[in-house]
Amino acid sequence: MNSKKITRATVESATDQKNSKFSNNLNSFFNRFNVDINDSEIRLNLSVLFSSFALMGIGIYFFSVFRGDFDLLNTVRLTSFWGTVFIVITTSLVIYKACLFVFMLYKFFKYKPIDSVTDEELPSVTIIVPAYNEGKQVWDTLMSLADSDYPQDKIELLSIDDGSVDDTWEWMQKAKKQLGDRLVILQQPENQGKRHALYRGFNLGLGDIFVTVDSDSIVNKDTLRHLVSPFVTNKDCGAVAGNIRVLNNKKAMLPKMLDVSFVLSFEFVRSAESSLNSVLCTPGALAAYRSSAVHNCLPEWINQTFMGKPSDIGEDRAMTNMILKQGKHVLFQKNAVAYTNVPEEYTGLYKMFIRWGRSNVRENLEMAKYIFTDFRKGKKSGIRLLFITQFLEMLMSYPFLLIMLFFVATHPLLFLGSTFMSILILSSFSVIFYSNRYKISESIWAYSYSILYTFGLFWITPYAIATASRRGWLTRDIVETK
Repeated sequence: MNSKKITRATVESATDQKNSKFSNNLNSFFNRFNVDINDSEIRLNLSVLFSSFALMGIGIYFFSVFRGDFDLLNTVRLTSFWGTVFIVITTSLVIYKACLFVFMLYKFFKYKPIDSVTDEELPSVTIIVPAYNEGKQVWDTLMSLADSDYPQDKIELLSIDDGSVDDTWEWMQKAKKQLGDRLVILQQPENQGKRHALYRGFNLGLGDIFVTVDSDSIVNKDTLRHLVSPFVTNKDCGAVAGNIRVLNNKKAMLPKMLDVSFVLSFEFVRSAESSLNSVLCTPGALAAYRSSAVHNCLPEWINQTFMGKPSDIGEDRAMTNMILKQGKHVLFQKNAVAYTNVPEEYTGLYKMFIRWGRSNVRENLEMAKYIFTDFRKGKKSGIRLLFITQFLEMLMSYPFLLIMLFFVATHPLLFLGSTFMSILILSSFSVIFYSNRYKISESIWAYSYSILYTFGLFWITPYAIATASRRGWLTRDIVETK
């Protein structure tokens, strides 16, 4: 009996030692990459990454098993009129997208950010920081702007509280106390929306250049001088988009995904657009505008309506569109970096995308009114191509949604296989692009983001089109108006 107890205890002790050794080895492995697997959030992130690769592996297996069915399906379609039409349209779109990618890649390699001009050449700037329910973050934003490497006698810093119901105004007052005359703080009588806060700043500002910065953004010391230098070197420049990175991407999963997405959206897409002098959207987080171009369209901008209702979202895309319509160039400065907070939960993420989607619908329709006119000197084929691409994506959203649902209902495993195979192939460009500039360990979030977008956010564009007339910020505690 005692012998059995001793044997059992020995076995349990040996097992515990093995488990402990395995745990130590595992910790040692992840510590090489500065990853603390004892943190529950980090463990969740790792499980999501591993699951993403597992899903893609399963998808590849399904695709290899059912590839014969895929070939048979295409053969059957070719025997019918509508099947042939479907194959021709989808093939044409794939070829178009491939050619567009090559064109954008070519324009990306041609892009070079403009170096900073001298202190003497730098123009006077009015920096406008609208804030709503931002708390201490607005203080951090104002401090980072005040610490900019920019001649202080050429900076006018305005911060406008848009009727916050938290302690945002108190933090603005603390910033005012520390910065003194370098900062002017204003308070709206009630919450009127970001567009109206900016409008007040545009009317009060005296600078040659207006710089708009979100109240949850942090800038580098050299961001401002890089951002405004294109206005000095290019007299036709009407607006400049800053390079936006994610601030809160240290632990949370969604910000890590969005950071990879932002790098592709800004450092690849906007770089290519900038080579065409036609960046389609200057981000609210960091943008600069020539004051004369702003005042040329300010009445139209503040009174903008869509489907008979005042437009209170997408003010950055609207301003960019109106400046492009004046024939001005809109550029991107990769070296003008700002870090901004993004949603950490799915609810906040989809609401942000709905807001962007609705403003895209409105501005694409507005752009259609002038894009094929002689609205500016020089080549216009590039910006027209960008418009056609965006409009096609909007136009085809419902047909593709219906096709996807039909595919899921009739060939679910083949759908999963082909979808995950596509994600693996297409997202690899994002991974390569990001890892070539930043950490390769962060780049693989591109795969998880593509899976999330494909299965969790595919409905955004169709929903945004169907509800394009609705108003409301959605993520700022403002009640949405129907």
